Amino acid sequence: MDRAAGVDVPLRDAASATRGHPRVLPAALPAKLYSVSRIPEPELEDPPAVHGGMPPLPGRPARVLGPLGLLFLLLSWQVAVRGPLVRVDERLGMALVRPSRISELLADLGSATIAVPLLVIVLTWVAQRGRDAGAHRWWLPPAAAAGLTAAYPVLILALKTLFARPGPPLMGPVTGFYPSGHTATAMIAYGAAALVLSPWLHTPQARLQLLAVWLTLNAGVAFGLVRSGYHWPLDVLGSWCLCAMLLYSLWLCLSRSSRRTSAGTPSSRTGPS
Repeated sequence: MDRAAGVDVPLRDAASATRGHPRVLPAALPAKLYSVSRIPEPELEDPPAVHGGMPPLPGRPARVLGPLGLLFLLLSWQVAVRGPLVRVDERLGMALVRPSRISELLADLGSATIAVPLLVIVLTWVAQRGRDAGAHRWWLPPAAAAGLTAAYPVLILALKTLFARPGPPLMGPVTGFYPSGHTATAMIAYGAAALVLSPWLHTPQARLQLLAVWLTLNAGVAFGLVRSGYHWPLDVLGSWCLCAMLLYSLWLCLSRSSRRTSAGTPSSRTGPS
């Protein structure tokens, strides 16, 4: 019997049956006679549902970091030489000072005792969520945000010592007010929390709301510091510029890591067909 290609026909009977008759091509055999059994290929499973990656960066890095860096250098130069911008800043600061309970509460939102614990809660939740979802390098965004939060105070303290700017009269004869530490804490802690949390928000509206919350918190801290007489306006503005560069750099690193992860993640729609 010929079992080639799965055909089960006795060769001798077939030859005798066609002897003496005109050769006729056989009709197509049913598919079940010549079908070849195949080993089923294992189906690739889709990767676990994970977050959609970091949101796109606003603009090119050079076009964002460049103006921020130049503005920070200008403000720092004016503080160092006590230029005309500093004199305008001090007159404006004195005119805005109206301490109140509300302004003090807003200023306290920039303290490490409030902002850092909130960041720790967010980082813990994001790390646990990413691990449970099986995200590739789930630990990277929380670790990067924690590293930035641990490193920025060193930079701020070094700049405070370098410029040694006196504070408003309410703070007494002490120096080290530029750039503002409370402003930096609010920018970095709340900003890092928003960055690592935003990939888990699946709608643009939710991300815009998160951005609005971050901006409102920082505006409230800035208002409270200046209104309470704790800082000059330039102290706040300089800290905003510096920390915006740090947060943008963190965003850039996480965004590039997210793109590399997405490009290297296998799916059921890739591979040989």
